[in-house]
Amino acid sequence: MDLRKIKKLIDLLEESNLAEIEIKEGEESVRLARTPKGGYAMAQPMYAPQPEQPRASQPMPMQSPTEAATGGSAKPISDLPDGHVVRAPMVGTFYTSPAPDKPSFVAVGQAVKAGDTLGIIEAMKMFNPIEADVSGTVLKVMAESGQPIEFDQPLFVIG
Repeated sequence: MDLRKIKKLIDLLEESNLAEIEIKEGEESVRLARTPKGGYAMAQPMYAPQPEQPRASQPMPMQSPTEAATGGSAKPISDLPDGHVVRAPMVGTFYTSPAPDKPSFVAVGQAVKAGDTLGIIEAMKMFNPIEADVSGTVLKVMAESGQPIEFDQPLFVIG
């Protein structure tokens, strides 16, 4: 990871109310944490956990991240063609081209190889390339340029 990016993350951490931030880019990861200004943080006393009483209630089913974000009313994406779905690795703003006046990285029907850039996601003023993880033909582009996207949202279908 570039040292300039790490310095920007440090500045972001100092300017915010966050106590800790962790960023992963591919195989690299950076974890930054701050201690209180007064020096060392005092350890909180730990108490022995109380044994839980068995409950008769039924476990609640878990919601997927999409259902949780939409209040459980998410519909499955049924208009996905058969093929490999490339999903968003992070939250941010999706772009199909490197600049507004430049052509898109890929178009429907275009052949791509594993590692080719399909689009970019802007997150925290950083542009992160979205690369094809399989070779094939772009069957569908699921997001519009400039659209805010969620983690794990389908972006492309490659067949």
